[in-house]
Amino acid sequence: MADIDRLLSIMERLRDPEQGCPWDRAQTFGSIVPHTLEEAYEVADAIEQEDWAALPDELGDLLFQVVFYAQLAREEGSFGFDDVVAAVCDKLVRRHPHVFGDDAVADADDQARRWEAHKAAERAAAGAAGSALDGVAAALPAVQRAGKLQGRAVRAGFEWPRDEDLFAKVDEELGELREEVGREGSQARLEHEAGDLLFAAVGLARRLGVDPEAALRGANRRFERRFRHMEGRLAEQSRAMTEAELDELKAHWQAAKRATDDPG
Repeated sequence: MADIDRLLSIMERLRDPEQGCPWDRAQTFGSIVPHTLEEAYEVADAIEQEDWAALPDELGDLLFQVVFYAQLAREEGSFGFDDVVAAVCDKLVRRHPHVFGDDAVADADDQARRWEAHKAAERAAAGAAGSALDGVAAALPAVQRAGKLQGRAVRAGFEWPRDEDLFAKVDEELGELREEVGREGSQARLEHEAGDLLFAAVGLARRLGVDPEAALRGANRRFERRFRHMEGRLAEQSRAMTEAELDELKAHWQAAKRATDDPG
């Protein structure tokens, strides 16, 4: 707690109207949101890279964002850091009656269903409309938000009965996109159909037990490794990628997959 108190004191000093940091004094709730998102992604990146030495530093940067918001709120007289801590403590106890009460759960899946039920009850008590989709933040990355929306829909009972139904849905959406391209549809129609295809692909990934956001991040990393490998091989020949024919590029791509130990 002494370290937390020190952190809160540092934050207060940074915001001091006379002796604080000009940059920190100029910030608002809205202006630091991009920094919060960046810090969250840096935490995720450290974990995915298994960079355990860097993780405490990245987590500290993320914690600082919470402290920053709490300081802004305290200055406005709306809430403080203690209120943030109390809120999350109360929520965790309330949503885990099997740990802090007499309730019981069968397994992790059962707990996930109960967690969603607790959140739905809280939204209803707060006067929300009551949709199963309430509370899915609009600011989430699109792939992550698609997965959460689909997960909510499945838990509400809207689910395809077989894996094959999801494969068929992806094929259907791909076919509709091909048709739109063939008829030289408008950019708006192409965006519509491409979006449906991506949404269906997210649904298929979820059905197969794959986190679509993590899967796409992995695909990004593989592409980057392979592409950089191709650039390197061509640079050894003092050639630009635009100077290579497609068949040669395909060969370089396959070599890059083998060289970077990528199975796919």
